[in-house]
Amino acid sequence: MSDADALPATARVRKPLPPALIWGCALMVPLLVLVMLAPWIAPYPFDEMHNASRLSPPNATYWLGTDDFGRDVLSRTLIGGRDSLMLGVVATAISLIVGVPLGLVAGFTGGRTDSVIMRVMDVLLSFPPILFGVLILAFSTPSLLKAAVAVGVIYVPAIVRITRIVAMELAREEFVVAARARGETTIYIILREILPNAWPPIIVEGSLRVTFAILLGASLSFLGMGAQPPSSDWGLMISESRPFLLIAPWIALAPGFAMAFTVISVNLIGDGLREWLDPHFSGRGSR
Repeated sequence: MSDADALPATARVRKPLPPALIWGCALMVPLLVLVMLAPWIAPYPFDEMHNASRLSPPNATYWLGTDDFGRDVLSRTLIGGRDSLMLGVVATAISLIVGVPLGLVAGFTGGRTDSVIMRVMDVLLSFPPILFGVLILAFSTPSLLKAAVAVGVIYVPAIVRITRIVAMELAREEFVVAARARGETTIYIILREILPNAWPPIIVEGSLRVTFAILLGASLSFLGMGAQPPSSDWGLMISESRPFLLIAPWIALAPGFAMAFTVISVNLIGDGLREWLDPHFSGRGSR
């Protein structure tokens, strides 16, 4: 058994699931089921127009009403959830794939390497997220995938910073010192000793970044830099509903509530994971 395997024994002690994690999963699971089954349970195709029913309020035929083209808002909200969730997951995956290795190298090696990596991250952090996303997307044709890549790049510095802090703390632990004394290589120590013990805070940070990615991706779609018509992305739906907010507010309320529901669910899961994966959390006094 390696030193890394022996270290996190306390972290593996079984603890009761925090209420936040239970509630978050209880909210998220039905949402995921609805989104995954959206093509089969949506009453109408998301882009099907019903000219005779334009701007219809919620009724027995169209449960959440229709938009200015007569498209069913419920169907568009369900189908749009796939795009919004996909953007959040893909963007977070990109930020983790790029940010975790950079953070591990910066935190473990220190010195000039750490300084160079963190100065680059500081430059990226100096840009407001929305402005940075617009700058990235301004030089190409907007699309949902490009928006996901842009959001992933925007959140790389945050992942690098949290991973660097964790790596710096673990680099001072006895099992890492012992590995250095054995003459292990830097790559071996990072991959076999530090990374296995750094994943809990990284997972928590990644789960919380999903919500930020969804909101930022929706903001970019709202500005016309993300998903393009006839997509039913939630941000794009809200943007298209602006001229009709006073006469047909249901067009914006449906994707708005769906987005709020998703963000609350993921935040609860992130908070619950933070408590559950913290070896010092006893299950009392949780938020």
